[in-house]
Amino acid sequence: MNKTIIVEKVKKTLIEAASSYREDQIKAFKSAISNERNPRAKWILENMLENAYVANKNKTPLCDDTGIPHVILEVGKNKSISGEMLNYIHEGIAEGLRKLPGRPMAVKGNSIERIEQSSGLYDDPSKLEPPPIIIKEIDEDVIRLYILMQGGGPEIRGKTYRIFHQHSINVVVDKIVEWAKEEVSNLGCTPCVPAIGIGRTHFESASLMLEAMAKGNFGIQNNIEKEITEKINKSNVGPLGLKGNTTALATFLNIGPQRASGVRIVCLRLCCCVEPRVANVILY
Repeated sequence: MNKTIIVEKVKKTLIEAASSYREDQIKAFKSAISNERNPRAKWILENMLENAYVANKNKTPLCDDTGIPHVILEVGKNKSISGEMLNYIHEGIAEGLRKLPGRPMAVKGNSIERIEQSSGLYDDPSKLEPPPIIIKEIDEDVIRLYILMQGGGPEIRGKTYRIFHQHSINVVVDKIVEWAKEEVSNLGCTPCVPAIGIGRTHFESASLMLEAMAKGNFGIQNNIEKEITEKINKSNVGPLGLKGNTTALATFLNIGPQRASGVRIVCLRLCCCVEPRVANVILY
């Protein structure tokens, strides 16, 4: 395990996530531009795509809210990880935040001072610590790292709560759409991408939602994802709230194990127009 190689890979992956649209994301914007009937909405979408091209060329952030790094680590059955390796990953994230640069938004102080934001902010963007790493077992004989840069606006508009399913997927979908329509007009940075995890606990549902963001594909949508996207688009919120038929570009849904219960725990995150900001790399 070479520290220099791992740190460099992690750094580059963070910068790629924060500064680049994936190819399927670019195709989704091009499709939306060609199908958008509102001239103002079309102009906004064109400028969003141009912003992505410039950010990718210069390796600069897609948005002023550069996001908080979230990490998913996939580990093959014949591979192992150590505390040393986790330290290398954290070091690579710190170097990536400095190089990008990330927006300095780590709050100083003890637990109370951090809540109250009474001791100011660190100037160093690398002080922005990632949440705990999610580790998953996979069949491939590799260790793969995903980095997602999560902006504040979608977090404010997200929701994790119970839905009484009544033995019907339609009931669950209708409630998800209701939640989305309640918040999409307040998001501001539309078109959105609803990312959804359905699990047994709040933690599991949020983890499933994050994995949906990491692995979702704009060009591959199942019937439920298409239905959610179509129903949200009927809200006519449009790009940046200026109306139009492009309120959502796609939906990423991840359904995990369920328990025998009358409720399903659902986590919904309305990703903004620069999200999901995600990239991955094979560490070794």
